[in-house]
Amino acid sequence: MDKQILQDTAPRLAIGALSRRTGVNIETVRYYERIGLLPLPARSEGGHRLYGRGHLMRLNFVRRARDLGFTLDEIRALLELAEKRDRPCAEARDVAASHLSDVSAKIAGLRTMERVLEDMVARCTGGTAPDCPLIEALFEPNDVVDGRIPRQDQPRSKPASKLSRSRR
Repeated sequence: MDKQILQDTAPRLAIGALSRRTGVNIETVRYYERIGLLPLPARSEGGHRLYGRGHLMRLNFVRRARDLGFTLDEIRALLELAEKRDRPCAEARDVAASHLSDVSAKIAGLRTMERVLEDMVARCTGGTAPDCPLIEALFEPNDVVDGRIPRQDQPRSKPASKLSRSRR
């Protein structure tokens, strides 16, 4: 990407056209301007925002990065690297690798959540009995965290809370 293109702010597009071309909501465009992800656009004589090709490309970059789950701070760092081409690509890789690690941790957490929910649903007979193992499991934070859902026919012992154990 030629960094000159990112700096091309010659007015061409109204905010509605920019929004349509990038798929970014108009209010989000204004927000990105307020927080400095997008440079302030030129204004028409009537005060309307007018965006250049650099705005369009930068907004596409931000939208794509948001689609991949990058935080606004990570996007800001990547944009800075895009504008300062004298810095090594390894810095961009480090930002992406850190984000990948976060995403992988979230996926692992979601897989655990999926297994626990599958177990909870499987143990709930959906019958007419007043005791529902699924509902009961939701009252027991340790059961959900540990992935152990007591069966309806098993007696449950109430474990001491972490707070009461720490006071002993």
